[in-house]
Parts: sequence; C-alpha cells; structure tokens
Amino acid sequence: MKKNMVQFQRGEGLFSFLARYGTNEQCETVLFKTRWPDEFCCPECGGHDHCYLRSKRLYQCNRCHHQTSVTAGTIFESTKLGLKTWFLAMYLVTQSKDGISSLSLARHLGISQNSAWLLKHKLMQVMLERENQQPLAGRIELDDAYWGGARHGGKRGRGAPGKHPFVAAVQTTEDGHPIRMKCSAVPGFRKDTIERWCRKLLAQGSHVVSDGFSPFDGIDKAGFSHEKIVTGGGAASVEILALQWINTILGNIKNSLHGTYHAFRGKHLPRYLAEFNYRFNRRFELNQLVDRLLYVAVRTPPMPARLIELAEVAW
Repeated sequence: MKKNMVQFQRGEGLFSFLARYGTNEQCETVLFKTRWPDEFCCPECGGHDHCYLRSKRLYQCNRCHHQTSVTAGTIFESTKLGLKTWFLAMYLVTQSKDGISSLSLARHLGISQNSAWLLKHKLMQVMLERENQQPLAGRIELDDAYWGGARHGGKRGRGAPGKHPFVAAVQTTEDGHPIRMKCSAVPGFRKDTIERWCRKLLAQGSHVVSDGFSPFDGIDKAGFSHEKIVTGGGAASVEILALQWINTILGNIKNSLHGTYHAFRGKHLPRYLAEFNYRFNRRFELNQLVDRLLYVAVRTPPMPARLIELAEVAW
C-alpha cells in the first residue's frame, strides 16, 4: 500500500529546532527579523535609524528617541518567560497532531501549569485570529456539532445544559479530498447565526452541502449555493458520501479534544477548535509551522490574562 506522503512527512526534528532556537539570543534575532524583515521601523514615528541599548535590551529610535522592545505590541508583550521558552512552546504545540495539555506543556518547559496554560492560550488566540482571516471557498461540507454532554440526570439532546454548540465545515476538492477545515463556536443554532457565520467565514461563490437541519436555511439567506441532504439521523447518516469528510473530521476532533484535554471550560472552546483548525490547515508543511506561527504572533496584539479569561463568542 502506497504511503500517504502528508502523514509520513518528516516535519522538524527537535535537534534541528534547538540548533536554530536554542538560546534567547537566537530567538531574539529571529524575532527581530520576523517583525521587521526589511529594517527597524519605530512604532511611534516610523523612523528607521536606531540604536540598541544593550543594558536595557531596548531599541531606541534616533529620530524621536522612543524606546521599544522586540516583543512590545505583540502577543509576547510583558512576558516574564524567556523567548526560548516561547519558541519551544510553539514547537510543541504545532508538532503534536492531537495537541498538548497545559500540564504536559508545563513539564516539558519546566514552568508552572498556570504559566503554561496562559502561554498556550495566547498561542491559540494567535491561531484563532489567523483562522478568522482566512475563509473557506469552493465545495464545503457543513454540519452542526456540540462539545460536552448531558449532565447526570439532566436534559438530553441539543438543548442539554453543558453542551456547547459549534459549526464544523470542511473545504474539499470536487473529487472529495479535504483541503481545509473550519470549526467555530457559536452561541446557538439559529438561522441568523448561521447566516452571519457564513458571511464571515465563507468566500462568495462557495457551494455548501449540509443535512436538513432547519437553521442551515441561513446559508441560503447569506446568498450561497446550498445543497441539502436529509440524512434522517442514526448510524446510516454518517455513511453518506457527500458528507463523508465532515463526519470524519468531527470524529477526529472530538477524539482529540477528549483524549488530550479531557475537560475544559466551554467558554474557551473557540481557541481549542482554532488550534485544531490551524494545524490541520497547514499539515502539508510541518517543518514550517513554527516560523509561520511566529510570523502571525508578532502581528497579533497583546492579549492580557483578563481578556483570555473573558473568552466570549460574539456573532
């Protein structure tokens, strides 16, 4: 049987990674070049001439004398952790197919679980913001899904407390091969919610295939070509070829979340889904994942802990 070249690609080995990012100085140099690929640009006046204040580890603009660090205004701002810790965290988060829990991350990095949890959520926020900028296009399979389950003795079904709804979509080729996916937490399944989701995260001209769930009429309201396949539910519904990949991906993501994290607060679901989206959508070039995440991280504004804790989904 022929090997799947995507599945068996090498990625980046740990020794290779440490050779590039093994010290804080190496990481700062790469961070500087990633943030200012051509030349230094003062965030205050836009000037390019600068000097480096070695004792303070700050860059000073020669025009306006504004001082800034290489991490100021990025997701790394105000961090007390060394850059090599951040870079190793990016490596561990991106190279693990099913993700890595904050407890495991803390043990690998030699930091507290609270610090690892906050660091990981900041990286997942970077992934979330990046994924929200890149809509799906072409043929798209779409379905409704839930994270969590009915509480003991509680109500069952879609309205059960403890269940957190999310929309799952996968972009495929015309002959049925998956390209990219998008799983997004939503406040609930209503036509207007699905309409707003489609307008934000699907490109114009896309063709959407879904089951007969009535809130998916919002796809039509958003102006997209919509093919409804009434599945009838049950085990037979997951065998419908037109919805094959969305069912496969939903199974994979639920197994991944349950197996790696076991449980987490529902308000943080958007970032956990974004982490899965981000890795899947860039699975063809594993050896570039750290560099690509770094590029986006230096262009993502700071995310203080209090904002991480809010984690509200707005549609």
